[in-house]
Amino acid sequence: MDSPHGAAVKAEDFGIKGPRGWVVRGIGLDARPGSLIAIEGPSGTGRTCLLLALTGRMKPTEGHAEIGPHRLPKKMAAVRRIAALGHVPGVNDLDQALTVAEQLREGALLQRRYDAPVRALFRPRAERRAAAEARIQAALAAAGLDLATLPKGERTSVRDLERLEAVRLSVAIALLGSPRLLALDDLDLKLSDTERTEAWALLRSIAAAGTTVLAVCSEAPADSVVLRTGPQDEEGPREGAAEPKGKRTAATSDRKITWGAAAKPAGPDAEPAEPAEPAEEPADGEPEPEPTTKPAAGTATDTDADADAHRSNDTDNDDTKGADDALAEAGRA
Repeated sequence: MDSPHGAAVKAEDFGIKGPRGWVVRGIGLDARPGSLIAIEGPSGTGRTCLLLALTGRMKPTEGHAEIGPHRLPKKMAAVRRIAALGHVPGVNDLDQALTVAEQLREGALLQRRYDAPVRALFRPRAERRAAAEARIQAALAAAGLDLATLPKGERTSVRDLERLEAVRLSVAIALLGSPRLLALDDLDLKLSDTERTEAWALLRSIAAAGTTVLAVCSEAPADSVVLRTGPQDEEGPREGAAEPKGKRTAATSDRKITWGAAAKPAGPDAEPAEPAEPAEEPADGEPEPEPTTKPAAGTATDTDADADAHRSNDTDNDDTKGADDALAEAGRA
């Protein structure tokens, strides 16, 4: 399938903050057009939020990025016009009630309605239908999806597709608009090793044709530009950087994308308090002072330790929910 020249993806100090803390921050990336970019990391570390922000679907909090000629966050609408989403759970799920043919026709109709010139609406119906069918066949070929191999052909229900077939279908629908940037979430989710290899081979072929590809995964291939996300550590947030898989250097070996803020130690891990000075002995004839149970200044009591630990747990929960809150806000928007 003919594809326009891909979009370069650049980012500098790029970050997203949700209501409960940082999702990702300090992102640095410089990928050429037609690159295969992998956002690698465990689930819940802001991978999807980063993907949505780089495709103009979520507003960043700090820094900037350039997708082709368009700069984020000022040109989010322009970025959305050149960036297409494959399957992103909760954002553009396939309609399980439709057949494969119906899902493809719906995608072609939406592209014609919103992306084509207005004069295209006044062409004869037969001509419009033939043009849409040609685009569908070209997209299916690029996605490697042969409808004849499906159980019921084009009448196969979307709910009956295997995981890899559903990925190919979502890619085909995204390619209908000839995007300069293609983005997919959870590419290797529920795929066997063989299917994972096929999925990456598909994305490589699309990137080789000129379209820049951005994919979220748990393990990136060796020939991709990698953005790693991970849980925050005790040293606090670190800068994020992109690097080719398998070409890790000393300058980037300790750099990773993190989010949130490190919780302060509490309870038994807190620093011990300094011992109180001994009281002076009473003079002869004076009554000895009554013993008191009041703790010395700076001494942590069990109640204080419990309260600090409770506040620490609340902080941890708030940090881990930052990505979920940011993603939920993007869905409502």
